[in-house]
Amino acid sequence: MSKPMISEDDFKLSDSLGKIKHVIIVMSGKGGVGKSTVSSNIAVELNQKGFETGLMDIDITGPNIPKMFGIEDEQLEVRNERLIPVIVPPSLKVMSMAFLLPSKDSPVIWRGPVKMSAIRQFIEDVEWGKLDYLVVDMPPGTGDEAISIMQLIPKADGVIIVTTPQDVSLLDSRKSIAFAAQAEVPIIGLVENMSGFVCPHCGEVTDIFKSGGGKRTAEEFNIQFLGSVPIEAKVARSGDEGMPIIITDPSSASAKAFSEIVDKVVKTVGE
Repeated sequence: MSKPMISEDDFKLSDSLGKIKHVIIVMSGKGGVGKSTVSSNIAVELNQKGFETGLMDIDITGPNIPKMFGIEDEQLEVRNERLIPVIVPPSLKVMSMAFLLPSKDSPVIWRGPVKMSAIRQFIEDVEWGKLDYLVVDMPPGTGDEAISIMQLIPKADGVIIVTTPQDVSLLDSRKSIAFAAQAEVPIIGLVENMSGFVCPHCGEVTDIFKSGGGKRTAEEFNIQFLGSVPIEAKVARSGDEGMPIIITDPSSASAKAFSEIVDKVVKTVGE
């Protein structure tokens, strides 16, 4: 039997991702749950633990990762017709759809087929080089964009699902769990973000959005609960100032939570 022909696009895609040991996809069933905050801090912590790490921001309509690292005005380098990721010290490689837009205020008004084509080109034209981990910050939801990305990254080690404690967010996280199962991608675990407000003065924790729902959902679906990340004003402030909390305040409750989450991810996925 003759072997199927490999298209030029398939070859470029394989070549782009071929030197990456582990691919982790971070997704959420809805927007506004802090998915990009979780993605950026996980990527930074992996990098600080000595792993060669890349962070791919593939949220077409809301690419926020450059803002969180203060690299919005960086110009992409093109080498041998490949896009070279922006380096965030010490060695984190960052690529975002935001770098390809005319300005940071430019809206993306594309129909489905154009989005799909852009996603494929974005993935296959990036020169990542050798990486231990590639963290992929997905668009929210489980629509066409998410399906296309899953199909284009078939070697993903698994999905991290981000939720908040509210019932509406947990309902959407259940859809993400079902989506990952249908896409036949393993679920690394679930993160409950904005789990409780930490008072900056006394340290007391108040469950503004309730708490514990993420852990109960994980137990119900027999998936790993990676941890809870509290609400801290300094998390939002550090993101706005262009430096994730894991760097600006490693002793904070949020930074410690992210560190423990990454330890579980590495233990689950492997080094």
